[in-house]
Amino acid sequence: MKQIPGRADSGFYCWDAVEAYEEFHARFVIPARKTSRLVEQLRQAEWKPSQKTDAGWECEFLYQPEGWAKAYRFVALRYEKTREEREAEKAVQYQLFETSQYKYRVFVTGLAESIDFVVWFYSQRGGAENLIKEANNDAGLTAHPSGRFDVNSNHFQLAMLAYNLNCWLMLFNREPQADATELRHTTLATARLRFLFVAAKIWRHAGRTGVSYSDHYEEKGVFQRLMDRLRGIAPRGQRYAPVMAPALR
Repeated sequence: MKQIPGRADSGFYCWDAVEAYEEFHARFVIPARKTSRLVEQLRQAEWKPSQKTDAGWECEFLYQPEGWAKAYRFVALRYEKTREEREAEKAVQYQLFETSQYKYRVFVTGLAESIDFVVWFYSQRGGAENLIKEANNDAGLTAHPSGRFDVNSNHFQLAMLAYNLNCWLMLFNREPQADATELRHTTLATARLRFLFVAAKIWRHAGRTGVSYSDHYEEKGVFQRLMDRLRGIAPRGQRYAPVMAPALR
């Protein structure tokens, strides 16, 4: 069964949104909003040290908000406030999700994985927003060329193809022993400057054609490695043979 990842902000913390996620079998994580009942659950929860997140403690519990059809899994992180934060608040308690000593992050989720995975899964939402912004600004995703839906749909598909090809190109150009967790995203704008908008001269001599780059081109070695790998692509049955021995992990 196909699963859809669902990450939303606290504006979607309601039964209608959760019900919709359930209908489409989405793996959802939504930050919970401030309610007195939920804060009481946090106070009664069994907290344990959080070893794999940036929080001091973590907990999880089943909780059914008012108006929801059933109880769901809630996971929470607890952070100890700094002295400066406590002094800034003084005696005024203006956030129900906070006490004089702690502050919290709380999520409702349909995931069964560990608490640290749930938090990591939701944190990818911020990265996704940056990728959408890049697609809009650098891949021309928002430049609707027509008043017809089918034409704009084709434009959208081509823009996303260009964006995904850039992502593939950067993976293809990685170091042989690269770790997937340490790879940094290279934007379209940066890739254009490094590999497309290159000062060079195309020459032909004795039946040969070549390209000469400027002595000031800093990426000459990286570019040549990329071109060698592209030339090394060869079919193998219904697929293509790898041009790099180690798999990306």
